[in-house]
Amino acid sequence: MTSPRFGLAVAASLMAMSTAGAASAQATSERPALLNQLVECRSLTESGARLDCYDRATEALDAAERQGEVVVVDRAQVSETRRQLFGFDLPSMPSFITRGETEERLDAIETTLVRASQAGDGKWTFRLANGSTWSQIDSGRVRFRNREGEAVRIRRAALGSYQMVFDGSRAVRVRRQ
Repeated sequence: MTSPRFGLAVAASLMAMSTAGAASAQATSERPALLNQLVECRSLTESGARLDCYDRATEALDAAERQGEVVVVDRAQVSETRRQLFGFDLPSMPSFITRGETEERLDAIETTLVRASQAGDGKWTFRLANGSTWSQIDSGRVRFRNREGEAVRIRRAALGSYQMVFDGSRAVRVRRQ
């Protein structure tokens, strides 16, 4: 048996997102039906009925989450996902992720170099510790210490482009691969 506090904690502290094929507008503007069922249990005044309702609703939500029909994410996971996706040309986060607050814009990331290699055309490809790969898109010469652990900063630049800076180097225009 699941305690009613568990159900309230799930509803209050986590966001649930349905991935079971609901229409896009519904998924971004309404709560999933399973979460609504859980919240509606609060309206029951008789303790036994309310507890039974919470037990059924939390079991259904838990089962749906285990089967991948509902995905539960917290703000920290959303923030980490934004960091991992930095540099990809994606639409803004859907409203279910930013509900009640403005979307934080990530303007730069800092990480370290794992490996850099130069292609035949003289342009570089950079593999970074955060798992991302970036390719040089300008034709300028790059001067940096090509060794693992070198500090790297990538920032947004004009017109949707990005610039990578190594300690003491000029900015290199790059694109996320």
